[in-house]
Amino acid sequence: MKKIMTADKKYFSTLANYNSWANNIAIEWLNQINDGQWEQVIVSSFTSIKQTAIHIASAEKIWLDFWNHIPQPVFLSAEFNGSKNDLIEIWKSSSAGLKNFISAYPEENYQQQVTFKYPRGGEGSMEFWQTFSHLINHCTYHRGQLVTLLRQVGFTKLSSTDLATYYRMTQKTTTLT
Repeated sequence: MKKIMTADKKYFSTLANYNSWANNIAIEWLNQINDGQWEQVIVSSFTSIKQTAIHIASAEKIWLDFWNHIPQPVFLSAEFNGSKNDLIEIWKSSSAGLKNFISAYPEENYQQQVTFKYPRGGEGSMEFWQTFSHLINHCTYHRGQLVTLLRQVGFTKLSSTDLATYYRMTQKTTTLT
């Protein structure tokens, strides 16, 4: 039985562009907060804005490593000791890397298996399109957490990073036909 792939390269490119757009907005928020807000301990999935941002950037970087078959990929979230600016540069690079990867990755490979390692040990495998979809969903989920965390530390200069907002703002360039 042939599997039917419902997503195509244009759609995946649009999602990669959306992810980069939303990440850039989140990064602008992070550029506006002070070190106290960045490291303030907050009850959430992660203990601070810093830890949440590290997690998002780490996930983007590690999936790119898995897709590119990097032999010893490093989970940034386990080893990052840099500054906020260092993390922002890594995040920007991963975001751009995701767009470039999707642009160059052949659509006929979307159903190929991707082997990956779990952060706490063990391996898994999913089709590429599933891992890509997971990454986009994962980043969206944790950017939403950033909004809540930022509000809790008193930052209120927030704007929408919703996919519908992205479509509205880029309507002429993202029409899928």
